[in-house]
Amino acid sequence: MKSYLIKKAKIVNENKTFVGDVLIEGAYIKQIAENIEFNDAIIIDASGKYLIPGMIDDQVHFREPGLTHKANIGTESKAAVAGGITSFIEMPNTIPQATTQDLLEDKFEIASKTSYTNYSFMFGGTNDNLEELLKTDPKNVAGVKLFLGSSTGNMLVDNEEVLEKIFSSTKLPISVHCEDEETIRKNTQEFIDKYGEDIPIKNHPIIRSEEACYLSSSKAIELAKKTGARLHVFHLSTAKEMELFRNDIPLKEKQITAEVCVHHLWFSDKDYDEKGTLIKWNPAVKTENDRDALWEALLDDRIDVIATDHAPHTFEEKNNKYTKAPSGGPLVQHAVIAILEKVKEGVIPIEKAVEKMSHNPAILFNIEKRGYIKEGYYADIVLIDPNQNWMVEKNNLLYKCGWSPFEGQKFSTKITHTFVNGNLIYNDGIFNDQVKGKRLVFERQ
Repeated sequence: MKSYLIKKAKIVNENKTFVGDVLIEGAYIKQIAENIEFNDAIIIDASGKYLIPGMIDDQVHFREPGLTHKANIGTESKAAVAGGITSFIEMPNTIPQATTQDLLEDKFEIASKTSYTNYSFMFGGTNDNLEELLKTDPKNVAGVKLFLGSSTGNMLVDNEEVLEKIFSSTKLPISVHCEDEETIRKNTQEFIDKYGEDIPIKNHPIIRSEEACYLSSSKAIELAKKTGARLHVFHLSTAKEMELFRNDIPLKEKQITAEVCVHHLWFSDKDYDEKGTLIKWNPAVKTENDRDALWEALLDDRIDVIATDHAPHTFEEKNNKYTKAPSGGPLVQHAVIAILEKVKEGVIPIEKAVEKMSHNPAILFNIEKRGYIKEGYYADIVLIDPNQNWMVEKNNLLYKCGWSPFEGQKFSTKITHTFVNGNLIYNDGIFNDQVKGKRLVFERQ
């Protein structure tokens, strides 16, 4: 492997920003210092650029196997690495669903051959696979995913007895999608009775309401407290839910943690008129007040992690009437840049953004030697030019689905280099297709 010497970067790590050099040898960061001399390295002049640890995206849907007309691990990890994401954790609701150990390992096998970034996958819990779930290796699998709201096929876990058994039985992190199914079905039927199939999209956050979110998330948290389970609540979207989380203890001591996604931090219900079903997600993008509350909770550490919930569909699928248009959209190529735009606007300090995108996912999932710029850690690092203007357009999209909710958005920062395991995988639009990412390892008993 080549050695690289990154010179004069603004290094952002562990709540500090300082100018220095970073030497990469092999897969690892060899040295960090104010000035490093090393003759056998490729030198990268990073003057004026930020160097951050790559984002660890703890929630993506890359659609492989079974839904590869929308996306696959190769295409979406390529978009991710261009977007400054160096590791991802993918969800189990593919076809077939990753609800047995063999099916889970099939996904790892695909990623080992095609992923540009590091990877892990979650095991999918159902109403009837507890025995199989308990076989999951805590050192080699990110965790367990439970859908407590609408899902595909057999992945809605709505048997309360089974749910309590899962919470009581596994020591793995349990990540949950929280929306109350009964509330959503009732609301949906009321709007179908009124509008038929063509419900105006602005009603999506009323159908998938604050009440539906709070009922489900509060119930999951109550069960976690009762059983002692390690619970991680995905994609929070409401102000009301913020009262359920605490910020008076360090992240390492939290048994119940929280995630927010880029789209809930960026968009509000005022954007439905322009974006329509392209910003139809579950949970729904809600009000400006909800968005403001999410930012407040992120900044005061009630929310621990920023993720994408990258979930692409084809444009034809999205461009349907409300009841036919699937929820989800592509985000991995633009997530880091979108958050850095908020840094520029003074909404969040860059050190806090790095904490939420990189450090905290590593802590929360006990990921070995990643998420930081530290000597001896894997060189999963990203260089960013903070003074480069560009616009998101179809011709610069890397998603297989070929569209983005950010099309037409102007950004003022740009990712120039992404290293994964010491390999320069992305360099100003040029990709290294010869090297693949590694399976994440977790420091657990």
